[in-house]
Amino acid sequence: MLEGARYGTLTLRAASLRGDSARYRGELRRDALLAVRFGIGDSALVLVAVASGQPAAPGAHRVARELCEWIAAAVGRNQARLTEDIHTANRGALSSGLHRLTDRAYGRLRAGATVRGLAPADHTASVRCLLLPAHPACRTRVFFGVGDGGLFRLRDGVWQDLEPAGGERDTVGGPVLGYGSGRPPAQQPSQPSQPPQPPQPPYAQADPSSAGPTAPDPNPEPTPAHGPFRFRASVARPGDTLLLCSAGLAEPLRGEAALADRLAERWDTAEAPGLAAFLADAQTGVKGYADDRTAAAVWEA
Repeated sequence: MLEGARYGTLTLRAASLRGDSARYRGELRRDALLAVRFGIGDSALVLVAVASGQPAAPGAHRVARELCEWIAAAVGRNQARLTEDIHTANRGALSSGLHRLTDRAYGRLRAGATVRGLAPADHTASVRCLLLPAHPACRTRVFFGVGDGGLFRLRDGVWQDLEPAGGERDTVGGPVLGYGSGRPPAQQPSQPSQPPQPPQPPYAQADPSSAGPTAPDPNPEPTPAHGPFRFRASVARPGDTLLLCSAGLAEPLRGEAALADRLAERWDTAEAPGLAAFLADAQTGVKGYADDRTAAAVWEA
């Protein structure tokens, strides 16, 4: 699967493909990719969702696709509120609201497992999402998700690992870890102090029958089997390339310097590659890594 688009200062390239292992066995791709735009013009909001179903689980590809679609539906219903919170840097509301939105999607998976007589651990998936405002004056990029995968930034030819620590709820600024050249991670300029924000209710429920925001749940649903909710809001700079990917690419990118160097050389460019070139780059083989790969990269003009 290939996706490409350009909005404001950002250009998106995304690809999802079967790994060598699935291709050899004649199995379906367990990774799912969904890229969708809500709204029009400068008020539009782009969502990129990447999910990976459980290995050897029945219907893993359908579970991953459903999870992406449920989260996208909830984001679409709350597009105006999400866009406002991103434009005003209301990180507290974004973190809590997206956390509840994600939990409700996992709740639907658990309910589906019960109906089908499956173990919840088999009827689930990792999911990672990017929210990208189309307005050229807004450089805030919001990541949220649960489970394995990677979030990286290519800045000045060096990969920086932006993966939030487990349970991190409100993060902004520099990377967690920099690697590739031995130089310390770039530092974001200090942010002016902001007056405290009043508590905000989470976004509307994922159930289409619900209407409007709801009060915080005093008994939140349990953490999904894949791990804690992860959230990061960061500010892009011109020339950055932000990469969201499934574990099938994140693991070799972290573990094999040759792959990291090759992709840095290919993607540290002012212009995003074409779809065919991006697919070829995403397919770069690494011995010992044969899982499905899904990658979504954002070039900042």
